[in-house]
Amino acid sequence: MSEHRKGPSDGAEPPDQASGSNKEQWTDLQQEAKAKLETGRAGDDPDPNADGESADLRSPITWLPTVVETLVAVALALVIGAVLIALSERKVIEAMPYIFSYPQDFFRESWDAISSSYAALVKGAIGSGSAIGTTVERSAPLICAGLGVSLAFRAGLFNIGAQGQLIIGAMLAGYVGFSWDLPAGIHLLAAFTAALLGGAAWGAISGVLKAQTGAHEVITTIMLNFLAGSVLLYALSKEAFQREGSDNRLSPPANESARFADVVGNTHWGVILAFLAAIVVWWLLERSTLGFEIRAVGANPDAARTAGMSVPKIYTLAMLIAGLLAGLAATMSVLGRGDSLSPTMAGTIGFDAITVALLGRATPLGTVLAGLLFGALAVGGVAMQASAASTPKELTQVLQALIVLFVAAPAFVRGITRMRAQGSDSALMAKGW
Repeated sequence: MSEHRKGPSDGAEPPDQASGSNKEQWTDLQQEAKAKLETGRAGDDPDPNADGESADLRSPITWLPTVVETLVAVALALVIGAVLIALSERKVIEAMPYIFSYPQDFFRESWDAISSSYAALVKGAIGSGSAIGTTVERSAPLICAGLGVSLAFRAGLFNIGAQGQLIIGAMLAGYVGFSWDLPAGIHLLAAFTAALLGGAAWGAISGVLKAQTGAHEVITTIMLNFLAGSVLLYALSKEAFQREGSDNRLSPPANESARFADVVGNTHWGVILAFLAAIVVWWLLERSTLGFEIRAVGANPDAARTAGMSVPKIYTLAMLIAGLLAGLAATMSVLGRGDSLSPTMAGTIGFDAITVALLGRATPLGTVLAGLLFGALAVGGVAMQASAASTPKELTQVLQALIVLFVAAPAFVRGITRMRAQGSDSALMAKGW
C-alpha cells in the first residue's frame, strides 16, 4: 500500500525523534513547498537560469518596463481621444469635404478643437489650487476602494463587490452620523468605525463562502452588490432614514459633529486617510507576515497549503480587509462632503475601483496614481464640456476605457510601438478572473 504524505494543512504533526526516515521526508516536503512558493509554480521545477535580481519586484529591471508600457497605453488613449475630439467638432466635419483642396482648414480646425479640449482638461484638473483639491478629493474614494480590489487580487481573488461593500459602509456611517447625538470627535469616530465595520462584514461574507464552501467570489460579490442596493432602498423607505416631514428616499446629511474637518480649501481629513491607507496596505503586503501569506496564497494556494498556511483564513481575511477599505471609501462622501444617502449615492465608485486596480497593476503605488488619474479625468471632463470646443464630458469615460484596454493588453501595445518585452509583469491578478 502506497504511503500518503500529509502536509501541515492536512492536520499531520511532525514526526517524533524516533522516526528518523519520516522526519527526513517531512523536512524534504517543507523545503520543496517553500521552493515552490518562491517560484510561484507548484507543478514545475524552478528555472535554473532564472535571474534572482529580475525576480525582485523592488528592482527597476522588473517594474520599469511595466511603467513604460502603462505610459505608452495612456499616450495611445490620448491619441485616439484626440481623433474623437476632432471628429466631434462641427467645423472639422464641415471642412472634411474640402480636405484635399484646402487641407490647412481641416488640420487647423482639428488642432484648435484638440488643443482647447485638452488644455481645458488639464486646467480644470490641476490648473489651480482649488482644482487640485477637487481632483484629490474626487480621487480619494477611488483610491480606497481600488486598494481593496488590489489586495484581493494579490490573494488570488477577483473582488467585484466593492460597490456593495461601499453602500453598506455608507448606510451605517450615515445613520450613525445623522441619528446619534454624541460630542464632536466621538461622534466622528463612531460613524467612521461603523463604516469600516459595515464594509468589512459585507466583504467577509464572500470570503467565508469562498473559504468554507468554495463559492466563487465573482458570483457572490455580484449578488451581494444587488443585495446591498436593495437593503439601502428598503432602509430609505423607512422613517428612520428619511428627512423629517418627507417621504422621499433621501436621508438627512451627517451632523457637523460627525464630519471630517477641512484641511486646505475643499479637501478634508478623509483625503489624508486615503493616502495613509495606501501606505498601510503597502506595509501589509510587503513587510508583514500576513502580507507574505496573502501573496503566497495568491501565487499558488496549493504550495501555500503544503507549507502550512491556512488558505481559508487568508481568503476570509483578504475579503474582510478589502471590504474595510471599501467602507473607508464610503466615508469620503458621507462624512467628508456630507452627502445624503440616496439610491444613486454610491455612483459607480465600486466598479471604477476595478479599473483603478487594473491600471495600477494591483500595487498600492500604482493604485494611488491610477486613482489620481481617473479623478483628474472626471474633474477635467466637466471643464472640457465648458471649453470652446464644447467636448462632451463622456469622452473622459472613453479615455478611461481606452487606457484600461491598452493596459490589459500589453502585448498589443508592444506590437504597435515595436517595444521589446523586458523584465516580468509585476501585476498579480486573480486566478479566477
